[in-house]
Amino acid sequence: MANSQQDQSIHSALILAGGLGTRLRSAVRDVPKPMAPIHGRPFLEYLLAYWIGEGIRHFVLSVGYLNEHITRHFGHSYLGIPLTYAVEDSPLGTGGGALQAASNLPDDTPFLVLNGDTFFEVNLAQLSDFHHRKQADWTLALFQVADSTSRYTGISLDQEGRIVRMENAEEDGYANGGVYVMEKKVLSSGHWMPGHPFSLEQDVLPECLVVGTRVYGWPCKGRFIDIGIPDDYRRGNQFFEL
Repeated sequence: MANSQQDQSIHSALILAGGLGTRLRSAVRDVPKPMAPIHGRPFLEYLLAYWIGEGIRHFVLSVGYLNEHITRHFGHSYLGIPLTYAVEDSPLGTGGGALQAASNLPDDTPFLVLNGDTFFEVNLAQLSDFHHRKQADWTLALFQVADSTSRYTGISLDQEGRIVRMENAEEDGYANGGVYVMEKKVLSSGHWMPGHPFSLEQDVLPECLVVGTRVYGWPCKGRFIDIGIPDDYRRGNQFFEL
């Protein structure tokens, strides 16, 4: 396998922005979660700008609920970087949305997958290098859990960094940060049907662990925020200080 930085670079990202956002409705009612305002700007602007800074040169946005708020605001580019939209006619979940959106990406190169309601400061070059060195099919960026009451699913790794199981998140353990490097075959080689709803986290990931897909976790110390619930959304003004 080639080791050059050029071969390892990742330039395409898929953003999952099609969720209904039911948990956030009490705080944000009339726009999809990625468009929730922080300091007068949509959350999605912060997400796009960060990953453009990390080297992403094409985004595919999987959109559904109230998607016109996203498409009208951004159009077909942001900061000069092209945006492509994959519109869900009905909710497809993170897996179904990713499968549909991935048809806009090349078959032979890995791509970045991002949750549209989380922001995780991950060094893309380092994450990509880890993915290639491990010859992984799917690499998850992980954050450290602060306490045992975390609402996130915990991830257990072996000594090589391979994910061996998912369990309740425990203090000082690791959890999924919603930033992935993925080979397209993870979605295309299974029994997942285009146009049908399924979940990356609840359906695809557990099956990958059973069948022996090379799934790795990369612990990262970057800042993390998930705006999916009102209390965490309100923290966004401090997280993204002007």
